[in-house]
Amino acid sequence: MDHRVTIISCQDYTQAAEQLALLIQRLGGIERYARPGETLLLKANLLAAAAPDQALSTHPAVVAAAAKLCAAQGAKAVIADSPGGPYLEAGMRRVYEKTGMAQAAAESGAELNYDLSARQVSLPEGKVLRSAQVITPAASCDGMWNLCKMKTHTFMTMTGAVKNHFGLIPGVTKVGFHASHQDKARFADMLLDLALWASPRLNIMDAVLAMEGDGPGASGTPRQVGLLLASEDPVALDAVAGALMGVPPQENPVLLAAQRRGWTPCRAEDVELVGGTLEELRIPDFRLPGHVRTNIMERFGPFTQVVERASRSLMAQTPKIRPEACIGCGICKNACPAQAIAMRDKKAHVAPARCIHCYCCHELCPEQAVALKRGFLSRLLR
Repeated sequence: MDHRVTIISCQDYTQAAEQLALLIQRLGGIERYARPGETLLLKANLLAAAAPDQALSTHPAVVAAAAKLCAAQGAKAVIADSPGGPYLEAGMRRVYEKTGMAQAAAESGAELNYDLSARQVSLPEGKVLRSAQVITPAASCDGMWNLCKMKTHTFMTMTGAVKNHFGLIPGVTKVGFHASHQDKARFADMLLDLALWASPRLNIMDAVLAMEGDGPGASGTPRQVGLLLASEDPVALDAVAGALMGVPPQENPVLLAAQRRGWTPCRAEDVELVGGTLEELRIPDFRLPGHVRTNIMERFGPFTQVVERASRSLMAQTPKIRPEACIGCGICKNACPAQAIAMRDKKAHVAPARCIHCYCCHELCPEQAVALKRGFLSRLLR
């Protein structure tokens, strides 16, 4: 695996095709990543049915550019993802239309995936995940291109190349993963297990229009960045992207998990960059999620298990429904792995005592009706 990360300026999506071709050329050429007769999965980030300018999903111009490069090599490109919520054809059609994927497929000759079945696969290198159900195109393709988006994330701090693999888990099956992997470190290990299994040939990050603030859903804020990044190594790509965003290393669970495994390089300073330096490319005043904080375990020393749990509760942000914005769609209720949300009088209501702080409700609410109330100790430290 080539651990280099290439970066190129792309100030507007009209430049995506030209700049992506140059980016891949700097990694050694398209011949390394696509061959005649192959079926290649383009794993986009399609969080929800939202317009491209909302920055929730990989931009269709980037996906179309990738598909055209595959086609030029005689390979067949299939666009796929499993967004949050039920994994059904009607929902996928709406997601493809709203995110611009339908147009991207029409322009590039790519195929939109409508095989909504799943396959059980073995993860022999998994640390916490030894087998899993994944979407069928991921199990049947000849190779994968991971087309991720630079976004913040209220649970994992940032969404990048490694986190994008969570979309290989079909539909509401993801809910169970949040229930069984509530700890950030364990969740990060699960993501690394998926990334190792998927072994994408190429990871491309759309950072032309990124997302800052309380992403990765509608509560985040689009931010013009004007970059495309690529690497064969998803961890190296995330290390560089996190550094550009200003994510403190101790607040990046994926990189911490990679370090525990001895994955190298997993520090931005150790990654060979092509196309610029970290100092030149850092994004000024990039807003991170509100939960980002100094690690309380490091600040106050070792805790017993009971005190540690109490401290996490006091630090955590708790979802709170804004009734004036809630339309009673039930998306948050169906996405909650802890069944902490109920519908009453056509409004959602959260039971704080049952909340496991996965923030699926906040992530998937299309109306920005789920606010995050900061814990007492978090407010005190700030």
